[in-house]
Amino acid sequence: MAVMKVIEILSNSDKSWEDATKKAIKQASKSVKNIKSAFVQSQSVVVNDDEVTEFRVNLKVTFEVK
Repeated sequence: MAVMKVIEILSNSDKSWEDATKKAIKQASKSVKNIKSAFVQSQSVVVNDDEVTEFRVNLKVTFEVK
């Protein structure tokens, strides 16, 4: 039996939602070990002068507690 824990992470990128997701996992892995999955709960953007300037994701990250 494995014990899993879920944390919520917010991340942003000026490139894409995919980049924001990758940045979140990379940063989280510095302090959280055994990450098994991530669920993108929501996505949003910031718009300035009719242009998308920032992509944001809200992730649910699951990791195994050993």
